Amino acid sequence: MPYKKTILTGASEDRLEKLIRERMEPSADKKKIDQRIWDLFGEEWCVMFTDLSGFSRNVAKFGIIHFLQTIFESHRLLIPIIENYDGVLLKTEGDSFLVIFRNPKKAVESAIAMQKAIKEYDAKKTDEEKVLLCIGIGHGRMLRIGDEDVFGAEVNAASKLGEDTAKAWEILITDSMKSKIKDMKGVSFKEIKEIPPGAKKAYKIIYKL
Repeated sequence: MPYKKTILTGASEDRLEKLIRERMEPSADKKKIDQRIWDLFGEEWCVMFTDLSGFSRNVAKFGIIHFLQTIFESHRLLIPIIENYDGVLLKTEGDSFLVIFRNPKKAVESAIAMQKAIKEYDAKKTDEEKVLLCIGIGHGRMLRIGDEDVFGAEVNAASKLGEDTAKAWEILITDSMKSKIKDMKGVSFKEIKEIPPGAKKAYKIIYKL
């Protein structure tokens, strides 16, 4: 399977690079090439970014070993939950995850389950050992390049919400994501002032922790 994944991802990257090179030519029909790119790689997904609140500050205070332990623990706690709700973990960078989901409600259920798992874990830990999770979620059409990365307005918006705007325990979503889960039981929504580029509005999910 790893060999097959390498082939598929490499083929996608090669095809995209070829089209981008064509697009850079002075005489290129950019509109036509853009459509070809969207036809090849355009897919509709929920996209989730996670981040650990105050992580950089704690690294400076407690050191690199504490950093590695926190990374390890977050992976151990959260990756099984992502898989249980049919999420696809595309990338980990430091203390952050990039995850995609086909089903919007499962994306939110996963986010809530992740926060509950963190709360249970933190109950037994000292303050410096606690993991504080922030989550941002968007939904829409985006470019998916193999199993390596996604690109698009909703990707950028979710990244901003999860990595910059959300505070510990918060799950923030774009207006596009909200439209897909507006009738979801057990949650409500509060509009927030911070609207990320790529979204028209943004909301905090109110849920029982």
